[in-house]
Amino acid sequence: MPRPFQRILTNTVLYTVLILISVFMILPFIWMLSTSFKNPQDIFGYPPQTIPSNPTLSNYIYIFQQGNMVRVLLNTTIISLASALVSLFFTSLGGYGFAKFDFVGKKGLFAILLATMIVPGAVMMVPSFVIMRKLGWVDTFLPLIVPGAANAFGIFFFRQYISTISDELMDAARIDGATEFGIFTRIILPIITPGATSLGLIFFMSSWNNYLGPLIYLKSPKKHTITLAINSLTGAAGLTRWGEQMAMSVISLLPLLLIFLVFQRRFVEGITAGAIKG
Repeated sequence: MPRPFQRILTNTVLYTVLILISVFMILPFIWMLSTSFKNPQDIFGYPPQTIPSNPTLSNYIYIFQQGNMVRVLLNTTIISLASALVSLFFTSLGGYGFAKFDFVGKKGLFAILLATMIVPGAVMMVPSFVIMRKLGWVDTFLPLIVPGAANAFGIFFFRQYISTISDELMDAARIDGATEFGIFTRIILPIITPGATSLGLIFFMSSWNNYLGPLIYLKSPKKHTITLAINSLTGAAGLTRWGEQMAMSVISLLPLLLIFLVFQRRFVEGITAGAIKG
């Protein structure tokens, strides 16, 4: 078989497989979007309709009028942004410390830090709730922001990223009289911006999609996040408001999709650079 023909055949098979996999993965999202515009009687009709025969906006009208959608989106945005920014600040400081400073017990402490990554989150739910209750933070946004401010993954990520930065830059800054925090803000932060952008997006999306945390700590309906609002539309058998639930799911997906499209290039650059540097 001629080599050019073999290459064309290989590419054709490869792209066909990738397209089929992509279609299979996107089908749930197509069904979600389609269902959000359907009347209740059309949702489980047979044969299934990809494009609704009688499209309606009633599901979207309901969640904005009865579901406090604006408040829910505001709560989720505040928690996600605060969580991402606070986590970026403290994890970058931690990574800077492990990468550029020598202190007693550094290797052991870093090993313990990495070991915490294998501890299941469910194990920490009860003790974490007891601590938050003692602090009086239950039914506030603080338990969803503060505990994850110095997570092990972020510190490890920045430690690997910052360890490749030349010490000569820091020494030159010290000779010029810069403080350690000044070195961090003026030299380290600009260099690690691509990685920080990628990790910030991961932190933001993780907080945005968090369900167990808000379920445990947020008791007041006025403080609910988007995940709790979606779950509140799930009732007993036959009572789930599928159309409204899918409409709320579509709205919850749009900010993440927009953020990814805007920062897609920076996200890929940051992850790639971190992989190369690591």
